[in-house]
Amino acid sequence: MTLDIEVDGWPGHTDWEELADRAREATESVAPELANSRLSASILFTVDDEVHALNREWRSKDAPTNVLSFPMLTRDELLALPLDGAPVMLGDVALAWETCSHEAVEKEISPQSHAAHLIVHGLLHLSGRDHHDALEADAMEALEIKALATMGFDDPYGTSQA
Repeated sequence: MTLDIEVDGWPGHTDWEELADRAREATESVAPELANSRLSASILFTVDDEVHALNREWRSKDAPTNVLSFPMLTRDELLALPLDGAPVMLGDVALAWETCSHEAVEKEISPQSHAAHLIVHGLLHLSGRDHHDALEADAMEALEIKALATMGFDDPYGTSQA
């Protein structure tokens, strides 16, 4: 999968594009259906106001949030996608700087660690995974924990055994 990455409103002391690419690789390692060269996705690092507007327009929720995912394929379509053929857009992920950085402070982790988690989470949503019930949530969290570990980040849920 290739990523189209745009950074707008995030501080320049971190290479957010490189972090997103590392998160993509980590996500592909736990969700190999994403490692299809035909696939592309966009990652937008933006500000709360932009994510708030997207959340209001597309989810009818009048508030900012940390990450939004907009899949363009169903899970079945993704799993049936052959490796050969024309490029296919998997979907879009948008992250909100103020919310992400505030949550990182609350969790006592780096903004980079939290952003990596949100990217992995968003890409897993694009792959058709969700957390509507406890079983789905547990499965998705396990994939997130494993992907983040490959990046050198701690379990974001604090559930891993030492």
